Amino acid sequence: MYQGVHNVAATPDIPRRLPRGTHGLDPSLVAASQRARLLESVGRTVADKGYAAATIDDIVRGAGVSKKTFYEHFEDKLGCFLAAYEAASDELYEHVRAAQDSADDWVGRTHAGIHAYLRWLAAEPALARVFLIEIAAAGPEALACRERLRDRYAERMRQLHDQSVGVPDEIFHAVVAAADDLVVRRLRDGTDLLELEPILLRLQVAQLAGPKAAAELG
Repeated sequence: MYQGVHNVAATPDIPRRLPRGTHGLDPSLVAASQRARLLESVGRTVADKGYAAATIDDIVRGAGVSKKTFYEHFEDKLGCFLAAYEAASDELYEHVRAAQDSADDWVGRTHAGIHAYLRWLAAEPALARVFLIEIAAAGPEALACRERLRDRYAERMRQLHDQSVGVPDEIFHAVVAAADDLVVRRLRDGTDLLELEPILLRLQVAQLAGPKAAAELG
């Protein structure tokens, strides 16, 4: 399911598994298949064991490649994990943006983005925990990567907001961080992410348009 949800494992042009023996496939296609399987495997491995306990041996075993192949693609476990994190993050961001673009006004775009975001995460909660919780266990470089992603969402929020002029950047960042914290709490508790949809909508509207506008949501 990771492949279908996060789009890091394969496309129609990239084989999921390589034929045994001499196959005559283009080397770039072989490399793409190996890399995609490593990204899928690191997500699954960290979901099963946690970042600290996951090993490169675990990752290559799950990907069906050699350790030599791993080091042809990545310098270390962190590099592989962050590549998977960035691939999943890019996929989710584009999914959210497409949903937002389908709506007409600011509140509609905000609601559509929240709906798409939560549905995407709820499709695979174990892997959502990997990229929203285990990222903190991967060290300062991983946390910096997470902050860049939050910056991206904050900037997108500013672009969509009808009256963003004069609103400090910190407000947009605070809304993104608060939403992340609420999602992480749900993931830790194992409770329904989709129940957060009206809460996150009210949070964003209250912070960016005022309590009266939020109350009018019903």
